[in-house]
Amino acid sequence: MPHTAAARTATRERDAGRYQRHRPEQTLLYRIVEEYYPAFTAHLAKQGSELPGYVQREFEDYLKCGRLEHGFLRVRCDTCHAEHLVAFSCKRRGFCPSCGARRMAESAALLVDEILPEQPVRQWVLSFPFPLRFLFASRPAIKGRVLGIVYRVIATHLVKKAGLTKTTAQTGAVTLIQRFGSALNLNIHFHMLFLDGVYVDQPEGSARFRWVKAPTSAELTQLARTLAQRIGRFLERQGWLERDAENSYLASDAVDDDPMTQLLGHSITYRIAVGPQAGRKVFTLQTLPASDPDDPFVDGLGKVSGFSLHAGVAAKAHERKKWNGCADTSVARRCRKSGCH
Repeated sequence: MPHTAAARTATRERDAGRYQRHRPEQTLLYRIVEEYYPAFTAHLAKQGSELPGYVQREFEDYLKCGRLEHGFLRVRCDTCHAEHLVAFSCKRRGFCPSCGARRMAESAALLVDEILPEQPVRQWVLSFPFPLRFLFASRPAIKGRVLGIVYRVIATHLVKKAGLTKTTAQTGAVTLIQRFGSALNLNIHFHMLFLDGVYVDQPEGSARFRWVKAPTSAELTQLARTLAQRIGRFLERQGWLERDAENSYLASDAVDDDPMTQLLGHSITYRIAVGPQAGRKVFTLQTLPASDPDDPFVDGLGKVSGFSLHAGVAAKAHERKKWNGCADTSVARRCRKSGCH
């Protein structure tokens, strides 16, 4: 038995640097989509509706992604004359694991190699209440305006915590808008990589970086409250949100009468959208980590009215590899260009 395990390990190590063709038809996700997508569209057709064109293209192109029968390139190495068939990819941004992973690796390498300075960075994650997730999914243009509010609130917090003003100090951030939660539910939230400090203008025209301490739970709660208030006022002024003495709710114009409305609502609230169990909540498993209630930095989390702001993950200037293996990805890309595998 040990000999067999050692042989498998040796085989994996030998094949690690070699090209292996992606075979999506062997994955569970592909088999599920291939089997049930036609039945799903037929179910909608019986109801006299259909998915938007961009959603249909996402599914149809995914089913062609990585399949040789839908087109390929023959790649030949000038050094060793080895040849491989490389199938065309869909290059979609929805749920294709292969194209998504490729885009993620390239984006991470770009951030580490060319954009993020050699300074400490902190990840801020902002989640929204269910109604706003629905609004952002159905009205994507609103997300950009809301992101501007979020950036200004956090940037102002960092500048003030450094004991400075916006006229003498600046910070910066890169935001990645995520659309899914861990349960593949629709959960639009912001992942923001903020500099963990500010740049201070110097008399000679240069700038010096000043590190800022991590936010406490009390500060995160106050920031979440500020964000909830400012985003709420903005949406109310734009006519997307209505309020009474006790509650806030989406305006009627924010809800469209199309098939996607029902699907979005069910996905956001963890419910089954179609079939005999439509409306039933999906069973999920969750674990709650132990925490010290006396620790002011516990979990790095602030919650107010459905808004959740997390800032518990940070990397120092010399910890570049901590960001999802970004530095390792960059090295791997360079190594693949330097030799034949």
